[in-house]
Amino acid sequence: MYKQDIEGSIAHAMMLAKQGIISKEDAEQITAALKEILNEVENGTVVFDEQAEDIHMNIETILTERIGEAGKRLHTGRSRNDQVALDIRMYVKEEIIKIKMEILNLISTLNNISKEHKNTIMPGYTHLQRAQPVSLSHHLLAYVEMFKRDIDRLCDTYKRTDVMPLGSGALAATTYPLDRDFTASVLGFKNITLNSMDGVSDRDFLLDLLSALSIHMMHLSRFCEEIILWASHEFKFIELSDAYSTGSSIMPQKKNPDMAELIRGKTGRVYGSLFALLTVMKGLPLSYNKDMQEDKESVFDAIDTVKMVLPVFTNMLLTAKFIKENMYKAAGGGFTNATDAADWLVKNGVAFRDAHEIIGKLVITCINKNKSLEELTLEEYREISPVFNESVYEAISLKACVNARTVPGGPSEEYITKLIEINDEYLKNIKNCNDGLQL
Repeated sequence: MYKQDIEGSIAHAMMLAKQGIISKEDAEQITAALKEILNEVENGTVVFDEQAEDIHMNIETILTERIGEAGKRLHTGRSRNDQVALDIRMYVKEEIIKIKMEILNLISTLNNISKEHKNTIMPGYTHLQRAQPVSLSHHLLAYVEMFKRDIDRLCDTYKRTDVMPLGSGALAATTYPLDRDFTASVLGFKNITLNSMDGVSDRDFLLDLLSALSIHMMHLSRFCEEIILWASHEFKFIELSDAYSTGSSIMPQKKNPDMAELIRGKTGRVYGSLFALLTVMKGLPLSYNKDMQEDKESVFDAIDTVKMVLPVFTNMLLTAKFIKENMYKAAGGGFTNATDAADWLVKNGVAFRDAHEIIGKLVITCINKNKSLEELTLEEYREISPVFNESVYEAISLKACVNARTVPGGPSEEYITKLIEINDEYLKNIKNCNDGLQL
């Protein structure tokens, strides 16, 4: 967190000079030297001293070596306790925006793929059993809704992270007349912490972040599980690019969905980060405790994992081929239109419970004769119920089954078209503002 530490120190020096706590000349000297150190760190020309304990002391030591007494005045009115609390908040704010940009790219990708598959019929499942026909777009857009909620959670996390703790001191603030609002303004924080003990010991915003990232990884993992199923010979709904799958070391016919499996596995890693920090924090008295140093490894690892996984997942989808004919065949082979046949009976005067029983008998007939509902003759229909007529075939066609469901939230092409437009508008309107890419 060298960048955040240096930026925070520059703002602190500016505030100290504004308040007359240090001279303007000292502040200018400190600022110039810190900017020079920042450039050198980014160029890789600075050598850190492990004996200096941490990044804060390393930078302050280098600063003092270069400018002498003025460098020693930088730490006036602050503690490493509020300094590190500031640095991690600055780091998290930046990383939340980066992660949200990756999720928005994924949402855009799914929305664009959905534009091509509004009439790609596939079975929808409950209990992993074929239930009712839907479109591939309807299925993919369900994940868009999940990812939009992930964006909302990250926005909430950003709001609670966007609170400036510098000025809390070690735990009881300071006797120096600090202008904390000025420092917050310079660093782009919306608010300041209102209690110095909470300011140095609060890590709720990190738990918020790890929780939001865990839920997001859960969504990715669910999606990966479906991709793994769809890529199997039993489903054959999708073919992954060779770039995102591998062959077997012994079985030449295999094409393994490795990237999807790895992402699914990485979910447990992010969960582990959340539980690790929850466990660290659960028994800590106020205020600062050294245990809190453990927060960095968990947060850094979770952020790095999510940032690594998201572009891989997005590109895996972009390069995948959906096998429409297999999806359509599967939708027709599992009596997914049975509910529509029952609805047809209801619309023709049969009570729903009676209709349910009639369709159950029809399904048994189909199983015994190895036919689908569409393949039964009208005579076979009428053997079960005289109510049936030719119009039942139109009602149970898979396309009609999907497109008849025009209720908002349903799979019809009419509604899916509207939903895609809603998502396009969402992506268009989301903007970078003080609370971090929030509508």
